[in-house]
Amino acid sequence: MPRRPDPRHVLITGASSGLGAALATQYAEAGVHLSLSGRDATRLAAVGDRCRARGAGVNIAVVDVRDPAATAAWVRAADDARPVDLVIANAGRSGGTGGGAEPEAQARDIFAVNLDGVLNTVQPLVPALRARGRGQVAIMASLAGFRGFPGAPAYCASKAAVKVWGESLRGWLAADGVAVSVICPGYVRTPMTAVNRFPMPFLMDADRAARLIRRRLARDHGRIAFPWPMAFGAWLAGTLPDGLVDRLTRRLPRKT
Repeated sequence: MPRRPDPRHVLITGASSGLGAALATQYAEAGVHLSLSGRDATRLAAVGDRCRARGAGVNIAVVDVRDPAATAAWVRAADDARPVDLVIANAGRSGGTGGGAEPEAQARDIFAVNLDGVLNTVQPLVPALRARGRGQVAIMASLAGFRGFPGAPAYCASKAAVKVWGESLRGWLAADGVAVSVICPGYVRTPMTAVNRFPMPFLMDADRAARLIRRRLARDHGRIAFPWPMAFGAWLAGTLPDGLVDRLTRRLPRKT
């Protein structure tokens, strides 16, 4: 598979910590401009400083991806300033039933960030990317999107939605020269997973995950699922009979 040209302008949401911050650092180098957003101004500023120290040009903005107007305005302004080559819709949140229930407000907020936030980030850029006939979209899904698990209903469902939407978008935009990749990580060491009080098999450092994602985006992989043993297990869980999977998943720990 031929390698794509290195992006010169990368836009990343959820860049103030975790995998978003690791991806920003991974792309930070001389000749690259980064447009970074997040909701924590202090942490976002620290990530911006770290990326500038590596030679990148950086603009940061405190943006809530749940707000469609504010997100669209920021995305379009960044693209107007210099055409975006790669957008990584990374902002997300987690939650589950570890407290004995999944409150309605929590479930709705997870969908607002993980699904609406992705749409609010990507949709404003699609017309410009199609008109230019180039560019790349990366959507942060999860291995949790391959099968619904009782420990995190809204999280699994929101990631399943963006996974399938991204896969469909890839087929739709291919004729326009726009690449789309869906990223499906397993457990990555981030503040989001730091609250988990159960074993996380194949836990990967965020920097290592970011390097892997960059390599595979450069090769235009449609689905970037890792680590492979968990990716295989997630795929298998989605193909097995419901009765068998139900018996297995009832024993899994609940996510807080």
